[in-house]
Amino acid sequence: MALRKASAYSKKNTRPYTRKSSRKNRAYIKTVPYSKIVKLTMGDVASYKAKAHKYKVSLISEEGVMIRDTALESARMLLHKILEEKVPGQYYSAIKLFPHHMIRENKTAAGAGADRVSTGMTQSFGIVIGRMAIVRPQQEILFATLTTEEAARKVKDSMSSVKAKLPCRTKVIFKKI
Repeated sequence: MALRKASAYSKKNTRPYTRKSSRKNRAYIKTVPYSKIVKLTMGDVASYKAKAHKYKVSLISEEGVMIRDTALESARMLLHKILEEKVPGQYYSAIKLFPHHMIRENKTAAGAGADRVSTGMTQSFGIVIGRMAIVRPQQEILFATLTTEEAARKVKDSMSSVKAKLPCRTKVIFKKI
């Protein structure tokens, strides 16, 4: 079954109820799925730690939102592609979020007249279908540090395509470290 659209989960204001108990029959979360994010950091780590990077381009959320791990991975992959095309080997990038919270879905039976099989709202906690990260307003989602100002300006200009992958309003911050 395909994923539900992001608006089903992303604009919620409360922390999801995710009860994990040592006794399996009392836990609402029976199994925890793996995160879809492959890498949290990419690029030239040695020069970043040696403080050779002088410019930073950050993507910051303007609103409180929940972002699925699939959206974060999609943004990471696109940012990596942009960085490798425009400034190969001159960057370090990282995702600042980690998806800790579970997304649940109460599945119903499909078919003609098969609605009697589903339980309605009785114990409607549902099964886990994915993970998400809770983002506060003005929180940094991801960033890239670069060695030259020219490279940083190229990445800043192409960051709008990365913004399209996320379910919230974001802004790009460019600064000298």
